[in-house]
Amino acid sequence: MKNRFMVAPLTNCQSHEDGVLSEDEFTWLVRRAKGGFGMTMTCAAHVQKTGCGFPGQLGAFSDNHLPGLTRLAKAIRDEGNIAILQLHHGGMRATEELNGVQPVSASNVEKYGARGLSTEETGQLIEDFIAAAQRAEKAGFDGVEVHGAHGYLLAQYISPTLNQRTDRFGGSLENRVRIIFDIIDGIRDRCRADFNVSVRLSPERFDMKLKEVIQVAKWLLESDKIDFLDMSLWDVKKEPVEEEFQGRSLMSYFTELERGKTRLGVAGKIMDAETAQYCLDNGADFVMIGRAAILHPDFPNDVKANSAFVSNTLPVTQAYLKDQSLGQSFIDYLGTWPGFVEG
Repeated sequence: MKNRFMVAPLTNCQSHEDGVLSEDEFTWLVRRAKGGFGMTMTCAAHVQKTGCGFPGQLGAFSDNHLPGLTRLAKAIRDEGNIAILQLHHGGMRATEELNGVQPVSASNVEKYGARGLSTEETGQLIEDFIAAAQRAEKAGFDGVEVHGAHGYLLAQYISPTLNQRTDRFGGSLENRVRIIFDIIDGIRDRCRADFNVSVRLSPERFDMKLKEVIQVAKWLLESDKIDFLDMSLWDVKKEPVEEEFQGRSLMSYFTELERGKTRLGVAGKIMDAETAQYCLDNGADFVMIGRAAILHPDFPNDVKANSAFVSNTLPVTQAYLKDQSLGQSFIDYLGTWPGFVEG
């Protein structure tokens, strides 16, 4: 990376219904790559046709996606950025309304009408993540990120409450996280040696236990199998929700872990130069910029030019967001975020 700023993977609902890259999504991402970031990551791209978690989601499950992905990877890399495709399956959050089939999860989840995947289907899921990584490599991306956060399917496998399996993918934490390590091993085996592989985790919400996520992070960092770990913290300065861990920042539980050659990136309300510097001063290797990248395509350059730079306050107008190279679908989606868009 040419600097320590990465465009965070952001749901934006801008691609076509079949997962093919749209002009709006291309424009949104490449504009950020031009803005001085060192790494640009796509939104979550689903690895199975029926794994779509939100309307207008980018796809990576078919060779039909290759032309768009190839164009995108080249444009990002032409701006001196590392290009990363995030790989994803919505699991129980990939609704029947979106996909036309019953949603799936690690186990049956009555609340979401989801059925548990069989051992054979879990094996196919692993294979489809690996195949999507190979597709990303073919398209010219520098690497992929395995999305194990925010309550999507891989996080559902990690969860001690959602995962009630009795096969090798259930029971102990080691078994519940096996799916992620099997995906990593497959990508390492079938992609080139210098292909970048990372994992995103989130330590709270969605039936996750902080103690367990810390252990998973520790295993990933110690394994020397990934290039970086991406911790989505909601707020890099917050304390943990669980009382027994309070008294220090949530971020500190991850920055204190031994990481060898593996890098650690953090995300969560990094809206100004001071917070970005706080993360780096307190042990993060780089910062992942989400909302601030929406509001300011040139955020790294803005911070470089002004050590007191602060993002614009919310809400902002639709016209302002259009000027920042967001398409209408993305703007409409942001309109569902409380207090983000005026009107």
